[in-house]
Amino acid sequence: MSMNLEREKAVLTGTQLSEVKSTNLSKILFGATVISMLISLYFIFIFAAEETTMHAAQKIFYFHVSSAWLAFMAFFVTFVFSILFLIKRKRIFDTYAYVSAEIGIVFTIIVLTTGPIWAKSAWNTWWVWEPRLITTLILFFIYIAYIMIRQMDGVWDKKARLSSVFGIIGFADVPIVFFAIRWWQTKFHPIVFGDGPSQQGGGIESSMLVALLVTITAFTILYAYLLNKGVSFENMKIKVDRYKEKLREELEK
Repeated sequence: MSMNLEREKAVLTGTQLSEVKSTNLSKILFGATVISMLISLYFIFIFAAEETTMHAAQKIFYFHVSSAWLAFMAFFVTFVFSILFLIKRKRIFDTYAYVSAEIGIVFTIIVLTTGPIWAKSAWNTWWVWEPRLITTLILFFIYIAYIMIRQMDGVWDKKARLSSVFGIIGFADVPIVFFAIRWWQTKFHPIVFGDGPSQQGGGIESSMLVALLVTITAFTILYAYLLNKGVSFENMKIKVDRYKEKLREELEK
C-alpha cells in the first residue's frame, strides 16, 4: 500500500514538474513574441525604406511574406510529426501535427487575405487566377480537409492515421506553391530573389531585407508560442476525456 502511494506521489510530482516547465516556457515565448513583434513593427514602418510606386501600401509585403513562411513551416512540422506518428504511434506526435496544421491554416488565411489587399494596389485587381494563387488556394483546401478528418466521429487512432497520411501527401503542394512563379509564366507575381523563366529577380533594398528578416523571425517566435499553447491545450483535453471515460466506466459497474 505504501509503495503504491509512493509511486503515485512520484508520478504526480513528475507531472507537476512537467506542467511548471511548460508554463515557464509559455511565459518566455509570450514575452519574446511581444518584444519581437514590437521590434518588427519599428523596422517595418520606420526603419525600412518606402517603395517608390506603391508607397505605404507596400508595407503589407512584410506581413504577407512572413505569414506565408509561417504557414509553410507549420505544414512542414505537420509533415514531420505525421511521419513520426506513423512510425512510433505516440499520441504526442499526432498532437503536434494537428496543432501545427491548425496554425498553418490560420496563417494561410492571412496570406489569402493580405494578398488580394496588396494585389489591389499593385495590380489594380483583387484576384487573378495565376499559378501561385491557385496552388495556395489548393493548399488551404487540402489542410481544411485534414482538419475535417480530425473532427469525424470514430476512434482517435484511426482518425490520426488517416489524417497523418493526408498531412504527408498534402505537404507536396508546399514546394509547388513556392516554385509556381518559377515553373510557369506569370506577369503578376514578381520574383524577388533569383532568376525565373518569366522575369529576372528584382531584388530588394537592404533596409527592406532587414525588416523582412526581422519580421520573419518575430513570426517564427509567434509560431513557437502558439504551438506550445496549442499542444498544452490539446493535452488537457485528452486528460479530461480520459477522466470522463474512467468515470463512465465506474458508473456502469
